[in-house]
Amino acid sequence: MIAGKLLHSSRSQPALLMHGASLSAGRREVSAILATIQAQSSTRYADGIVETDIPARLDGLRWSMFHTRVVTALGITWILDGLEVTLVGAVSGALKDSPTLQFTNFDIGLAGSTYLIGAVLGALGFGWLTDRIGRKKLFFVTLALYLTATAATALSWNIGSFALFRFFTGAGIGGEYTAINSTIQELVPARYRGWTDLTINGSFWVGAALGGVGAIVLLDPLVIDPELGWRLAFLTGAVLGLVVFVMRLWIPESPRWLMIHGRPDQAIHIVAEIERMAARHPDAAANEAWPTIRLRMRDHTPLREVARTLFSAYRQRSLVGLALMIAQAFFYNAIFFTYALVLSTFFDIPPERIGWYILPFAAGNFLGPLLLGRLFDTLGRRAMIAFTYGISGVLLAVSGYLFAAGVLTAQTQTIAWMVIFFFASPAASAAYLTVSETFPLEVRALAIAMFYAVGTAIGGVAGPALFGVLIDSGSRDSVFAGYCLGSALMIAAALIGWRYGIAAERRPLESVASPLAAVESR
Repeated sequence: MIAGKLLHSSRSQPALLMHGASLSAGRREVSAILATIQAQSSTRYADGIVETDIPARLDGLRWSMFHTRVVTALGITWILDGLEVTLVGAVSGALKDSPTLQFTNFDIGLAGSTYLIGAVLGALGFGWLTDRIGRKKLFFVTLALYLTATAATALSWNIGSFALFRFFTGAGIGGEYTAINSTIQELVPARYRGWTDLTINGSFWVGAALGGVGAIVLLDPLVIDPELGWRLAFLTGAVLGLVVFVMRLWIPESPRWLMIHGRPDQAIHIVAEIERMAARHPDAAANEAWPTIRLRMRDHTPLREVARTLFSAYRQRSLVGLALMIAQAFFYNAIFFTYALVLSTFFDIPPERIGWYILPFAAGNFLGPLLLGRLFDTLGRRAMIAFTYGISGVLLAVSGYLFAAGVLTAQTQTIAWMVIFFFASPAASAAYLTVSETFPLEVRALAIAMFYAVGTAIGGVAGPALFGVLIDSGSRDSVFAGYCLGSALMIAAALIGWRYGIAAERRPLESVASPLAAVESR
């Protein structure tokens, strides 16, 4: 028996050694492949200057499963935002009827404005950190903040606690915008950038539809007590956020950010891994050398240089971005935060039925970027921005007039909103696209944050509160006046975008806005 065991051991040991040897050989083979890919890169660095072809290699790839995973794990931010905004609108009736809260229309508008104030401050603070310490760290921090705050919202006991938790929820979402937009811009190839960005921003309305459906179920008194239902509605966002947190674990840091911030070896390794998963696009000839760019590595960009870049070197682009962001923020937030109040006040729609009206509204908003998004990469940014902003403004004025005249029913009002926002949704997404691709890499996240913050502070925070007051007046003419203001802002933004916008379609980010760290070739 002992001899048998020894014989078995003597036979199995070489097998195990051979298995270990094959594993080691496999690892050496993978390492050799990576070394070969890295050797083919023309990246060189010395004396604090790196010359690299990494941006061109990233832009020269076909769409792959890697890119799909990136936009899924990161782009779901907009689904969370859509869910949050919709829940507040859809449960507004339940919040007013709640024996604990007993909100007024003004309280609903105030809560919406508080959420947006948090988003503004969160975008600014986290935007600065995103450019300084990296994209990846921040999109975990901001998601964790969102998760905690939206779960706490479900425990609110008065307007003060509700507004506070909404403030921190908004701060998390605002920070997400900056970290996620910059990361996606820097990982997605240039030829897909416009359509991808618009579709991802449009996925806000997938979250809106989820919020609407959730409200239908959770606010139905035959299914659950509405006082418990609205609390469970907010917990759904926290559950979804936990899933997203896990999905993001494998997303890499932006190689473009790493190159500038003194970590070229890590950037080269990440790009090599991406190239293993994605083939070169046919437009990039296999035997063609990648163009390179020379960069002076740095650990951060001083705020003084950021200010000079945004307000001096790129002043015109800043004004365009500001105009687009203000117009779409007022247009969207004023209408969307108060759509439930319009339906309940002027059309007598009960709170538990509000969710049904958001589904076609959300469908128009999602289909707009999905179907029109590719035109931003073919017909071009300027033409499509002017068209979508302009037609949205005109249609809002026309539907507002019909609303004031008492011609519309709840159903036809919803259809009108569906058509308007089919065009307004890609317009709003184009504002984020514009401010994220037309500024240098070192200030990209902070630029997104600043224009989102200023645009939202001017156009978004005031909008819900203003419309809450107008709706409380009970006057259709007063609400129509608010619609006219939103229409005028959109038409003005269309003219500015057409006259001063940048034709950034299908161009590498480095050619749209040269990095501040760029060094002239010798």
